[in-house]
Amino acid sequence: MNLTVVGIAVGTVLAFAALIFNFWGFLLVSLFMVIGAFLGRVAEGKLDLRSVRDALTGRRSSS
Repeated sequence: MNLTVVGIAVGTVLAFAALIFNFWGFLLVSLFMVIGAFLGRVAEGKLDLRSVRDALTGRRSSS
């Protein structure tokens, strides 16, 4: 099991905890899964944060 899957699993567990306490749990499930996948990709080294920052600031395009 790679770190992206682990990140998604951790995000899902946190989201279900939020679902118990909040009506907007569906949105939180999605948010936590995206955050977990993002952190998992960073931990695996498959996502370079400098290139993401450069793309967001307009220094470099994503293509």
